[in-house]
Amino acid sequence: MSRFRSGRPAVVSDAQRRVRRSPLLFTAPIVLLVLLTAVLGWEIVRANMTEAARADWPWRLQLLDMEPLGSLLAVAAGAVLARAQYARTVRPALGWRADWKAGHLRGGVPEWQVGLLNGGSHTAVVEEYACRVVLRDGTPSGPQGAAAPWTDVQGAAEVLTRAGLTVGEDFQLVSMGNFPLVGAGSGETTLLGAFSQRCVDEVEALYLRVRVVDVVGDSHERILDALKGARSTAYRRPAL
Repeated sequence: MSRFRSGRPAVVSDAQRRVRRSPLLFTAPIVLLVLLTAVLGWEIVRANMTEAARADWPWRLQLLDMEPLGSLLAVAAGAVLARAQYARTVRPALGWRADWKAGHLRGGVPEWQVGLLNGGSHTAVVEEYACRVVLRDGTPSGPQGAAAPWTDVQGAAEVLTRAGLTVGEDFQLVSMGNFPLVGAGSGETTLLGAFSQRCVDEVEALYLRVRVVDVVGDSHERILDALKGARSTAYRRPAL
């Protein structure tokens, strides 16, 4: 867990990670494979016992003939492997890009625009979207002086407003819920937010946590700092 002291954020990994697998499409085939393997082990032990020993309980209990058991086991193992391969194929690749442009904040001056994209081959759906604001002056942005918590877009906007920033002039955040992120073939980038130079100067970090679910029901998450690179990138005015 990341800890915050004096308003300075600890290092937060922005690597994409899988946070949940589909219980139906992942857990169920694994459980079936384990059960069939246990039955196979039972039948192998029975097959190597004498006829007299198999006449006693519980060894006289035959769960399944070896031939259909072998076929079921092969099908279950194939389903698990096929599901794993397919899940890897359709896994989303969450990325982001940012640059100084104009167009979303008042005044027409360059703003730091941050966009999200899905570099995978299939569509993923945003199932959770959260923000965490860390002010640069060291003032804790959480309740009762606590470290900055994860909150929704409205909560993040309230923190920024209390810091003296103005919605539409210093920052603009976009809400997302059940929003589809199409695959890389479209080249589409979804705007997450726009931030003025003043916002970049007064906010240490603005983390955005995006969690999506892919077509096989697995959930993937990535945390990005929306202001990363804003201070090191040249401030460019838009071309006329």
